[in-house]
Amino acid sequence: MGNSDENGFNSDEAEEAQLKTTKKHKGKHDKPKPWDDDPNIDHWKIDKFDPSWNESGMLEVSSFSTLFPQYREKYLQEAWPIVKSALKEYGISGELNLVEGSMTVSTTRKTRDPYIIVKARDLIKLLSRSVPAPQAIKILNDEMQCDIIKIGNLVRNKERFVKRRQHLVGPNSSTLKALEILTGCYILVQGSTVAAMGSFRGLKQARKIVEDCMLNKMHPVYHIKILMLKKELAKDPALADENWDRFLPKFKKKNVKQKKVKSKEKKPYTPFPPPQQPSKIDVQLESGEYFLSDQKKSAKKWQEKQEKQTEKTAENKRKREAAFVPPKEPIRQDIGTSNAEKNDVAAMAMSLKKKAKEFGKKKSMENIDAEKYIASGDQRSKKKSRHYEK
Repeated sequence: MGNSDENGFNSDEAEEAQLKTTKKHKGKHDKPKPWDDDPNIDHWKIDKFDPSWNESGMLEVSSFSTLFPQYREKYLQEAWPIVKSALKEYGISGELNLVEGSMTVSTTRKTRDPYIIVKARDLIKLLSRSVPAPQAIKILNDEMQCDIIKIGNLVRNKERFVKRRQHLVGPNSSTLKALEILTGCYILVQGSTVAAMGSFRGLKQARKIVEDCMLNKMHPVYHIKILMLKKELAKDPALADENWDRFLPKFKKKNVKQKKVKSKEKKPYTPFPPPQQPSKIDVQLESGEYFLSDQKKSAKKWQEKQEKQTEKTAENKRKREAAFVPPKEPIRQDIGTSNAEKNDVAAMAMSLKKKAKEFGKKKSMENIDAEKYIASGDQRSKKKSRHYEK
């Protein structure tokens, strides 16, 4: 039973009624504040620190230190005087330890801004991650923030990691330059981290772009297109209070065909284990090599080596000589005529020759004149008689 108060009302019922009247909020302290909806207040504005706000200074000494890689030692040694003088303006002391390979920043009696030590910590972090000293010193300004995005653990495969990181940089660092212009942040891709410097809004955009690229959710080029459209839409005051989703392009992720992995054929299951493979000694016992002396073993090895060598030399010689062997000339064959056709042609040629001879004889008989033939016969007889008269 719930406890009842003096007026006779149940306290539990009163609580329920009160909850119904008031709106529920997720957080315990998430209550509407009068300055949340005030249009005159710029929530993104950061007020510059005034030393008069903390005249007494810091009660305790706070310090931060970070290690740096060996290849940065020479550069940091040269640039440290600039860093030290920049820190001195804000009452922070800096120390560079080359033996341990570390940088340390700590507060002094002159320190007034309590948050400047956190900024100094970010400064040494950026310097250790290959950010140039003139750029890293800008972090000490109130309006400048930094974010170090760790990308090493986002991709397991090293080849994919390198490929996606290159997508972020782009050809001749063109993608990175475009991102810097659109987000208003300085971005440096170094090893397994991405260091970004800029406003809170720009850093939020830069982190999303980097993570989407490394997790293969969206290519940075598409993010650049969206940012460019948003920049154009922001110029129109009529669209200030409207949702921009209908204007922005929607990119669907395409499934690229991957090479199918050849699956090995499963062998039939047998409850018995596979037979034990013979050891080196067993093989030697079978061949009888085990019982040979060391001298004979070495002689056998040498002989095998010589045989292999001779085979190799013979093969090399054959290959060399093959270059000097002339190629076989192709034998031309009459495509149209076969053996039977050739025989027929030969027979026809013979018969034509016979006919031509016979025809020649006949013609010669027909052309002989009788008178000439007799005259020629008389002349021959006269010649003979003269011969005999002598």
